[in-house]
Amino acid sequence: MPLKRGSSQKTISQNIGELREAGYPAKQAVAIAYKKAGKSRRKKTTGGRKRRARKTGTRRKRGTSRRRR
Repeated sequence: MPLKRGSSQKTISQNIGELREAGYPAKQAVAIAYKKAGKSRRKKTTGGRKRRARKTGTRRKRGTSRRRR
């Protein structure tokens, strides 16, 4: 069961089909086929809340408190 070389979507799909016929689970077959093609598969987002990246240099020093006006 040698997999085909190439990174086109057609080749990747054919490789996935061959791996599925060989008995691999679907997710594992996809991972192997994309790895062989030298590509990474984008993960599906769960639709959850996006976390904001914290700005650099915004942490307060220890022992200092916020001043209230």
